[in-house]
Amino acid sequence: MSWLRRLMGDQLPDDFPGTFDEGENALAAAAVAGGGHLVVTELGLWLPEGRRVGWHLISKATWADRTLTVIESEELGAAGSAVLLTDRKPMRFDLPRPGKVPWMVHQRVDSSIRARHRQEVSGGGVWFVQRKVPGQDGVLLQARADPGVDPAVAAAIAREAAERLAQPEP
Repeated sequence: MSWLRRLMGDQLPDDFPGTFDEGENALAAAAVAGGGHLVVTELGLWLPEGRRVGWHLISKATWADRTLTVIESEELGAAGSAVLLTDRKPMRFDLPRPGKVPWMVHQRVDSSIRARHRQEVSGGGVWFVQRKVPGQDGVLLQARADPGVDPAVAAAIAREAAERLAQPEP
């Protein structure tokens, strides 16, 4: 990275493999032990392989012992206007010099959440989260069922919740 880019605040590593959207900027970056970088932008977290995960698809991020653990959600489908999610396996990134990355990831994930509610059902529960999608207007309703919860039950509850939220209050 040139001294001018570092002076002007550009946090994008020289060997970054991704391609930013127009208007997307690197806000922070940290080298990952073993190679590559994590890069924080307004739209999401760029992983070392050059893939961006939108803030609305990170269900959890924790920082401990110089390791950032990120749990990415995968969209399974829709239930009305709600999106059904499942969590992928945790990804762990050892960051010897983390800089602002852990703090910014935590801040961005938390700020994407507008409201959350847990509904207990047979076999566990379902988390309902209203989230702001980076770069889009409005809020998205997401539903993430615990392992063991019947997917049809989770979808039915999510569909009903989305319909209720769409109705104007009297």
